[in-house]
Amino acid sequence: MAEKTLSQKILEQHLLTGNPIPGEEVGIRIDHTLTQDATGTMVYLEFEKMGINKVKTELSVSYVDHNLLQTDFKNMDDHLFLQTCSAKYGLYFSKPGNGISHQVHFERFGIPGKTMLGSDSHTCTGGGMGMIAIGAGGLDVALAMAGEPYHLKYPKTFGVKLTGKLQDWVSGKDIILEMLRRHSVKGGVGYIVEYFGPGVKSLSATDRATIANMGAELGATTTIFPSDIQTKRYLQSQSRGDVWVELKADQGAKYDKLDKINLSELEPLIACPSSPDNVKKVKDVEGTPVDQCITGSSVNSSFRDLMIVCKVLENKKIHDRVSFEINPGSIQVLENIAAKGGTVSLLNAGVRIQQSGCLGCIGMGQSPASGSVSLRTFPRNFPGRSGTKDDRIYLCSPETAIAAGIFGEIRDPRNLGTYPRVSIPKKYIVNDSMIIPPASHPEKVEIIRGPNIMPFPDFEELPESLECKVILKTGDNITTDHIMPAGNTVLPLRSNIPEISKFVYNQVDPEFPDKAKRAGNAAVIGGENYGQGSSREHAAIAPRYLGIRVKIVKSFARIHYSNLVNFGIVPLLFEDWEDYNSIKEGDVIKLPKVREEILKENHVTVETNGRTIRTKIDLSEGERNAIASGGLVNYASKKARKVMT
Repeated sequence: MAEKTLSQKILEQHLLTGNPIPGEEVGIRIDHTLTQDATGTMVYLEFEKMGINKVKTELSVSYVDHNLLQTDFKNMDDHLFLQTCSAKYGLYFSKPGNGISHQVHFERFGIPGKTMLGSDSHTCTGGGMGMIAIGAGGLDVALAMAGEPYHLKYPKTFGVKLTGKLQDWVSGKDIILEMLRRHSVKGGVGYIVEYFGPGVKSLSATDRATIANMGAELGATTTIFPSDIQTKRYLQSQSRGDVWVELKADQGAKYDKLDKINLSELEPLIACPSSPDNVKKVKDVEGTPVDQCITGSSVNSSFRDLMIVCKVLENKKIHDRVSFEINPGSIQVLENIAAKGGTVSLLNAGVRIQQSGCLGCIGMGQSPASGSVSLRTFPRNFPGRSGTKDDRIYLCSPETAIAAGIFGEIRDPRNLGTYPRVSIPKKYIVNDSMIIPPASHPEKVEIIRGPNIMPFPDFEELPESLECKVILKTGDNITTDHIMPAGNTVLPLRSNIPEISKFVYNQVDPEFPDKAKRAGNAAVIGGENYGQGSSREHAAIAPRYLGIRVKIVKSFARIHYSNLVNFGIVPLLFEDWEDYNSIKEGDVIKLPKVREEILKENHVTVETNGRTIRTKIDLSEGERNAIASGGLVNYASKKARKVMT
């Protein structure tokens, strides 16, 4: 029997349909699901539409960590809807302020060897403890909660062998920044990134979580580490040592792609504006004045990450010009820092301590001043994501962030002198008072719906032919933030598709919604890596609501591609990239046999400007039927009706 990688072992243990051959579609059993409130409301509306009275997974959790600013009724309405849905349908509910989904799940629920699907692209954080944890669109998560397999193309494995040991002032963030420097935001597409080798044992569980979290920025399906003594120690510190199991790749396992990193050679790194892969050595950008620093949010928000900041700040002050802020990953992290005296150091130094949540990472507050420099330990620095259009966002480790906070400019953290040692608790103070279990009598629970929670829209089937006007043409690396912005104006509308659709492509073309309405059926043309970034399915639902029927691009990011299929938008690839140059905004494209070709062929004929363009599709039978039906909800409803008759 051939030696197997760790990811292959777990996937094959969960295989329900298909063959484990890279590129072929498989269906896997999902053990855990997670949602967060920015995507979760739609997930539960979709789940309700399926008519199932209880989730069928081993464990499902609904987290509130995005829409924490209650500037009016909308966010609180969503929170009450999520809490009552959780009680009724058998989910745990993590209340606002308890913490970020990835951090809390890692602390309180994660189990090595399990599979997890989450409606957030950084669900892959769970790979830090040996889970196959995959970010997906909300509808895929709703189907997993209903007991359906999760369908994906069986990924290749990208092995990364770690040797050596990190120097002082270098941490897990610098490892993933080095991966992004080498491989770019497209380097992991189609792969599970699997770390192995003697260097792994020197990395704490939370350093591994940091690396796994930002595997999403590589475009990877997910990231995984072995489950070893470090994993065991972490689970024991959470009083959950009984769920630990040792997991690792077979000796001599073969990887489809391989890289090696000597940890001893790494230096402090920083991702410069405005992409996570624009990585340089910190010493090469020293002297850049800094106005804001934020440590925490969905990555680098663990006890170790924040306690490093506390230790450095003992008897020091934040520079007068700098606003230094802390976003704890969970209430547990904050409580344990307080128990060690860390919060006193922060307050004495002039640090602002925020509630446990994503906050500035998705533009929910903490927007920097116009044109100013902000250093953040966040996973993304896409243009305008912070809420400030002309932002200058750098991504870095907590060590680099606190150096900038003290000096008032970007500085190599090794200038701070002796590296402080953080003593990780053998037993964390655990407080689960803000995690609410499912109701013992769900039949008595009434789901609360505010006026902002609108029904899921109806979408018509794909016609035999289509004629669409091209209303937008974009370049490479378009993100879901470009398509469907976040921020405190837009995020509260996630349960209201008619209202949120008014903001589609707002940063790129504010007239886009009006153009779409005037066009009737419309199309978008794009470049490479179209739809990278967040898993937000609203970047597919809202354009579909506006009448976008077709997108033709050079290449798609994985999750966005699936979301387009799920909501009936035809996702086409240029067979010849030169054809991208032959289509311009305002052109009319015709797809004379689109339904027939979607159902039976691997190409779709596109006619425009007196010529024919060949486009490619790579769809499973289920995906073909979903698009033809006008989306996966329609297709699932059709199948259910057939069973009933």
